[in-house]
Amino acid sequence: MYLNKAILIGNLTRDPEIRSLPSGIKVCSFSLATNRVWKDKNGARQESTDYHNVVVFGRQAETVAQYMKKGSSILVEGRIQTRSWDDKTTGEKKYRTEIVADRTQFGPKGSGAGSGGTTSVGSKAPAKEGGEVDAIEYPEEDINPEDIPF
Repeated sequence: MYLNKAILIGNLTRDPEIRSLPSGIKVCSFSLATNRVWKDKNGARQESTDYHNVVVFGRQAETVAQYMKKGSSILVEGRIQTRSWDDKTTGEKKYRTEIVADRTQFGPKGSGAGSGGTTSVGSKAPAKEGGEVDAIEYPEEDINPEDIPF
């Protein structure tokens, strides 16, 4: 059995670029930054950032290009693919490894973009007056496990 699956949560490093294939299908490409934090053997906090090229096709491409911008948070699920081509000017073979997204989900909006919450591409969240999205309200008090009837 073989598996090629990538799941990333990160922030866009640039505004998405949208193009159309000769067939008319929309293609959106963007770069995503993910961070990794750990402690070294001396206990000092270390941080590393990785950058990923992402490609989205179809209706999702249009939605990502419309609503996402540099700094936006997004979850991407897809597969890793490496493509190659010959550079027209140098004749040199070039390679590019990217994530071909099957599914995207928007993360919380930034501080200047309105209220927080997540929106899945292709779904409509019910909006309140003022554009606010319904949120789950959790009780203030602790739940006693003995009060649960099962």
